This record gives sequence, structure tokens and C-alpha cells, in this order.
Amino acid sequence: MKMRPLYLTILLISAMPVVVLAGDRESTVLREAQTTDVTKGRASIAAQGSGPEDKGKVPAKRYTDKGDGTIRDNLTGLIWLKNANCFGAKTWTEALAACGKLAEGDCGLADSSSVGDWRLPTVKELQSLIDFGSYDPALPKGHPFTEVQSSAYWSATEYANEDNYAWHVYTYFGGVTTNIKSGHYYVWPVRGNARCGSGCD
Repeated sequence: MKMRPLYLTILLISAMPVVVLAGDRESTVLREAQTTDVTKGRASIAAQGSGPEDKGKVPAKRYTDKGDGTIRDNLTGLIWLKNANCFGAKTWTEALAACGKLAEGDCGLADSSSVGDWRLPTVKELQSLIDFGSYDPALPKGHPFTEVQSSAYWSATEYANEDNYAWHVYTYFGGVTTNIKSGHYYVWPVRGNARCGSGCD
């Protein structure tokens, strides 16, 4: 009799693909995963993470403000736009276009970047910013970003089961879910490639 409710609970949970929450802080570090690079229309290793040789190596200073409108994540190696709300809320397609057109002179940038250098991050890259010990926003205490919205940010990662949906990350508490691409969510551009551990191409 006691096994039946447990069985039903597991069945119900497995049928709910709505929200995905990471279980601990380590899971926010990018893992090796093949994703689709929608800006180039090809499969690529777009969100690489620390390999076994890097496990447990957390930099003493997580972020470096480069003084040119960008922030370097010393854990992943990614360069993020300091202003996390330069574009306001956009549809997914508008978000991709806005990131692709971003260059020096826009959004407070003085980094010599050109059109095409910036992109919409993958869902794993966005998740790498999350600190589950914080909320509103769920970012590490003392982070150097400005204009962070405690709301949803689009990722470039499309939802595999539905062409009209893509993944986004809620910076209020760190949750991850999908929504229709015509919805309006915030945009946080990134450039560069995340650090790659062993076994990367």
C-alpha cells in the first residue's frame, strides 16, 4: 500500500517538464554539452565547462570589471555586458538580432568589439551566473553588474520538443523554463567561449 503513492508521485513528477532547478551551486558551472548555435545554423560545442582537471578550482575573485562596459567571469572565461538591461524586453528573435548587432559605442561599450562579436548566451552559460545562495537577483553577492532585472532572460537555446519555444533563466531565484519565442523577456549579451575541460574539440 505504501509503494503505490510513491509510484504515482514519481510518475507525476516525471510528466512535468515545466521548470528545471539545479540542485547545488556546483551544477551552475558549465558542463560539456553539445548545443545548436542558432546564429550560425550549425551544431557546435557552445557551452563548454570546467573539466576534471579544473574541478573545485574556484577563482578568488569571481568577476573582473574591465572598465570598458564589460565584465569578465573568471570562472568560465566569458565576457558579459555590464549593463544587464540595455535592450529592455524583447522577443526571442529580436534578442538574437540585438546581440548580433551590439558593438563598441553601444550600451556603454568601449571594448573595441565589432558587430558579430556578441551573441545571446546559451541556457548553460546563463545558468553559470546563478548563485542559489542568493535571490532577487540570484547572483553572487557583490557582483559588478548593473541594471540586473529579477525576471526572465532569454537564452539562445531552443526547446527541442517545440520549435516555437526557447529556454530562459529567471534571475530572481535561478529557475529555468521555456516559453514561446514571441514572449518578451530580457537580454544579456555575452561574447567569447567558456573554458573547455578535457575532451573538448
